[in-house]
Amino acid sequence: MHVVMFGDQHAESLGGAQVSMRLQRRFLEKAGHTVTMVAPAMHGPRAQAAAGDHAYVDLPSVPITADREYSMTWPGRRTDRWLDAAMTGRPPVDVVHIQGDFWGAFIGVRYAERHGIPIVHTMHNRLDVGIEATTPLPKTVLRLLNAWQRRALGRRAGESERGHDGWAYLRRFGARAAAITAPSTHFARRLEANGVLPGARAPVGAVVDVIWNGIDDDVLDEVLAALPDIPPDPASVLERRPRFVWLGRMSPEKRLMPFVEALAASGVEAEVEVIGGGGQLRAARRLVERLLPRATVTFAGRMPYARTLRRIAAADAVVQTSIGFETQGMTIFEAASLGTPAVVSDPDLAAELGTGFWAVGDGATPDPSVAALADALRAAASDISAGTARVPDPTIRERFRQSSRTAAMVEVYDRVTP
Repeated sequence: MHVVMFGDQHAESLGGAQVSMRLQRRFLEKAGHTVTMVAPAMHGPRAQAAAGDHAYVDLPSVPITADREYSMTWPGRRTDRWLDAAMTGRPPVDVVHIQGDFWGAFIGVRYAERHGIPIVHTMHNRLDVGIEATTPLPKTVLRLLNAWQRRALGRRAGESERGHDGWAYLRRFGARAAAITAPSTHFARRLEANGVLPGARAPVGAVVDVIWNGIDDDVLDEVLAALPDIPPDPASVLERRPRFVWLGRMSPEKRLMPFVEALAASGVEAEVEVIGGGGQLRAARRLVERLLPRATVTFAGRMPYARTLRRIAAADAVVQTSIGFETQGMTIFEAASLGTPAVVSDPDLAAELGTGFWAVGDGATPDPSVAALADALRAAASDISAGTARVPDPTIRERFRQSSRTAAMVEVYDRVTP
């Protein structure tokens, strides 16, 4: 079949959703399907990354960040006409797969409804939590966003105009989709509880399909092949300090600063590697210099995907600190696939993981306190040093492979197509 994916940002730009879209495309093509990726054109130094790739339809756009990494296309009739012309000559489209929340989603819905194509909508983000964490006036932003959505999509018969929070916004998208997927059980159930359900062409009683974002089979096998065949001797851990890895975008919702504070408060003697970049990098460096934790902290910067996985595999534990923001928590699943346990702050993510983690707080309710995170770090360091570290669920490795995730998504595509 021919699947057209719509994103808010180009698939070659930085971001977890973009990585997932690139993987989905590759594995769909390996299975014999055709994929077209529609998103705003890039403007930054990596704008040539997609040049000459026929799968990309790069919409006219304007940069919206200082580094020109991210861009925006205004949804409307002019973009509709441009997109229809760009799609001329391509195979008939069977499914529109929307993987955005803003202008990319508006453009995708307009395209699908204009051409009578079923929509599968993957909802990656807790919109309410994300906007609250990243904007100074979240309620105002959500009101404006809902108004923009209603204007861009128009009103369908029987569709309510009421509501201006994040869930009302997602409900309008859901009502236009033949299927909705979410990358975790807890997020799927939260969507359903807030009335975000598939509407158009969906059978009565349809629910949200849970399909994890996956890990690249080939890269996983490459990293696993490089691991020693003989399990490490627990006694060898006693001869060195535990190794922790924190990785992600350095922005407030990821809670890097509380991690540094907890690391200092815990007093653990460990080797800590912080992987990634973002706006809080400089502040985090200054905080380490001021607090002087007993742990050695190395800021490693951004790394290629395969190298990041190797660093995760070499660690004794991955530390996940965001709460309420992640809809899946890719890093802890990548770690579990490589046999590395995690310190987990978000109880929803911990429940999804099942085993192989140290919970922050009581493990049932979110605890954002520095003291709770420090306690969890101390417990993890103690267990690691004693040779009794937590062990991840071994079945995650196969269930998390992108090939299995693509097969599950194709089942959804088959279900919604005539």
